[in-house]
Amino acid sequence: MEIGMLWFDDSQASLGEKVKQAAVYYRQKYGHGPTHCLVHPQTLNGGKGKISGVVMREAHNVMLNHYWIGTDESISALKQDPRQSA
Repeated sequence: MEIGMLWFDDSQASLGEKVKQAAVYYRQKYGHGPTHCLVHPQTLNGGKGKISGVVMREAHNVMLNHYWIGTDESISALKQDPRQSA
């Protein structure tokens, strides 16, 4: 993921709630939902998987309490050009 929205949340809310709120805002702002979210490794604490349908990944270049949420370009390219998925 190269392009996304940086979301900051240092509240006491759960990780799931933070990602859900970021995903809702992303959908409202850009007209489609995010597919991926990059977070500092301590945020996931070794966990993996999806939250609210968003794939979570660790990234050392994302600071604590920040969520880099967006769409994976390879998935977007396949949706835009159906010939690529054949």
